[in-house]
Amino acid sequence: MNIFKKVAFWIQAISLAMASWSVMAQGNYPDKPIRMIIPLASGSAVDNALRLVAQNMATSMGQPIVIENVPGSSGLIGADRLLKMPADGYAIGGVNDSVLTMVPHINPNTTYNTLKDFAPISLIGTIEWGVVVKTDSPFKTIEDLIKFAKANPDKLTFGSGGVGSPQHIAMALLMQRAGIKLVHVPYKGATQAAVGAAAGEVDVSFQGLGTAASLINGGKLRLLALSTPKPLPQFAGVPTIDQSALPGFFFNSWAAMVAPAKTPKAIVEKLSAEAKKAMDNDDIRDRFNKLGITIRGTTPAEFEAALKTQYELYGKVIKENDIKAN
Repeated sequence: MNIFKKVAFWIQAISLAMASWSVMAQGNYPDKPIRMIIPLASGSAVDNALRLVAQNMATSMGQPIVIENVPGSSGLIGADRLLKMPADGYAIGGVNDSVLTMVPHINPNTTYNTLKDFAPISLIGTIEWGVVVKTDSPFKTIEDLIKFAKANPDKLTFGSGGVGSPQHIAMALLMQRAGIKLVHVPYKGATQAAVGAAAGEVDVSFQGLGTAASLINGGKLRLLALSTPKPLPQFAGVPTIDQSALPGFFFNSWAAMVAPAKTPKAIVEKLSAEAKKAMDNDDIRDRFNKLGITIRGTTPAEFEAALKTQYELYGKVIKENDIKAN
């Protein structure tokens, strides 16, 4: 055996040994606590949903999942922290759609590539959205609002949680599809924008129902239409934008789990299966419903496909509307 064959032999032997060790290590996974980085402040609907699922996963897997909220710069700080951690399954991320599909198109300081740097684990749940106005607004339907806006460009105002926020992107998408133009009034957060609409400070707002539900149920806001694929039983009689005004229109936000891109596929699949199992109980379903979240529990492949579609759609909307970070 010449020197080159000897080298090749040992390289192959080492590779096989490492592969064997990796399989054994994954077979014992997890054998220590898992850290979940959430690049958002605690207390939001997304944060609460992720904590509920993580708690159930931890019980099933026999290891704690330690939650670490790392807010700041619209999620950039937390996302960057996650990607600097080892891709071994002991560091995962709990994110919303904005961090992965909106911020990278808006903020030039984004350090990651959504479609290359993250391994999708599971789309945990979707937060349903709708268009709201003050209760005594002259607009009774979404068709009324669109008709008036077409005849009166720039006369109506809409509130959002800030430039580049999901509320801003949602309304930009609606304006683009409907061929209308409204004046943007950014607030310091989604709740403030919803309250502003209820107070009549702005004419309309596109809101996540988890944020606006209390104002809707309390008679402060009127829900004109839902941006869901089909009507929701908890808002009986409220049509979807798709069926009433703009066929094919759809918008929601979501909570999801991801990992650094080089995390072993077997571990990603296990985490996804555990997440789905954690959500397969009536208690979680009931608590999600109270948060205004619809349970999803997708496979990594299903989430990856949905992520790519949404990333490209929002990128197009943001570019065409010249939406940039402040």
